[in-house]
Amino acid sequence: MGLTRRQLLIAGGAVSAAIGIPAGQQIAWSLKDFTRPGYDPTPPSAPAGRMAWTNWSGIERATPKQIAVPADEAALADLVRAARGRVRAAGSGHSFTGLVPCEDIIVDVSRLSGLVAHDAQKRIVTFGAGTRLHQAAREMAAVGLAWPNQPDIDIQTLAGSFATATHGAGLKLKALHDQVIGFRFVTASGDIRDVTRESDPDLFAAGKVSLGALGVVTQVTMKMAPSFALRRRVWADRIEALLEQAEELASTHRNFELYFLPHTGLAAAISHDIYEGPLSGRAQSEDDELLLGLKKLRDSLGWQPWLRRKFAEASLPRGVVEDDTDESWRLLSTARPIKFNEMEYHLPHEEGVRGLRAVLKALDRRKETYFPIEMRWTGRDDAMLSPFNDGPRVSIACHAAVSEPYDYFFKDIEPLHRARGGRPHWGKLHSLGYAELSGLYPDFDRFCEIRRALDPDGKFLNPFLAKLFGERFNG
Repeated sequence: MGLTRRQLLIAGGAVSAAIGIPAGQQIAWSLKDFTRPGYDPTPPSAPAGRMAWTNWSGIERATPKQIAVPADEAALADLVRAARGRVRAAGSGHSFTGLVPCEDIIVDVSRLSGLVAHDAQKRIVTFGAGTRLHQAAREMAAVGLAWPNQPDIDIQTLAGSFATATHGAGLKLKALHDQVIGFRFVTASGDIRDVTRESDPDLFAAGKVSLGALGVVTQVTMKMAPSFALRRRVWADRIEALLEQAEELASTHRNFELYFLPHTGLAAAISHDIYEGPLSGRAQSEDDELLLGLKKLRDSLGWQPWLRRKFAEASLPRGVVEDDTDESWRLLSTARPIKFNEMEYHLPHEEGVRGLRAVLKALDRRKETYFPIEMRWTGRDDAMLSPFNDGPRVSIACHAAVSEPYDYFFKDIEPLHRARGGRPHWGKLHSLGYAELSGLYPDFDRFCEIRRALDPDGKFLNPFLAKLFGERFNG
């Protein structure tokens, strides 16, 4: 976006001096500690005989008796069959909710990875469930195939991304799990089952988005698209201008999303469209440099919102800032080395723009915020626990730096989403339990019945899942 941390530091001081800001006010704000109480970036200290596990952002922790890394499917089946305590599968740990923590056995399926089989003509591929999205994209590209869509982060495992309904951006495109045509998993009894829509329609509809509650997935078979190229454009404009065009742009472009920059009055739009011709390749991303610049702007001028906005409007670029062409898998996902915590809700399509306006208004009252707010569109599918199974939805994601408070997500943002019929992203922060979720999903109780039939003793439950499914948890 063309705004660096250094530029903001130098220019921020110059603007402050030029308009005669009282030094005391500026110094008081600059001394403010934005660190949330209890923040500790170090892993938990595991007692003797136990191991330490944390999720990507560090807010979910566990000290299980064992972190097992089975060499193959048979070893995994033996492990689950013999387990007398709880068992939870861990993918990349990129979920912000308590899906994984377990004090007995956490299973790492990373050795069950890679391309198992493919039919390029039929566009069918089978991968080990522990394969990361970026690895799958590269291996498919080598055989002329591609994801129809990808999320903006691609370090997740296939099993983890499907289990949490991970999605990309595109009003006419579906979440990743909709590509699944079959999966293989280990049940609580240690049996290995193959499931397709034809073999078991109910289990197939439940298993595509399962939260890891039905068993440990070992393989997934998917229908893919032929390899294709995209043109990626990024442009900046005033928030109101982009909001007025949002629905039209989402309908016009194959992939479309918006990023709103708090306390600046500005937003960035990103579109991807099918492209044929010579490829330019993608320029090096400046996303992290922009984020550090926005943080510096907050740190320097956040105490005075009008000045912060005035300076941002004068410093941030307008118009097109990126125009690249490349293979789809190289453009749709971006590295995110700067860690954060996140809440994302999926609102009914007709509530999307109004819901975003409400969130922006709420965040305007918080001077400390600086992370962009993300807005994406996703098409309908039919998985039982898919947030998108009742029609297209608009996703609104709020982020907070990993070291900073995020409690306001629950106090100020979540009620706004719930009032508009929002469903939470399964891997992102939310406070809902069985009472709320069973009212949001028509097939929620049917899913719970399937789960109980497969796992009557709750081997795959943990406290978080017990809350979601209305089950007692006795440790």
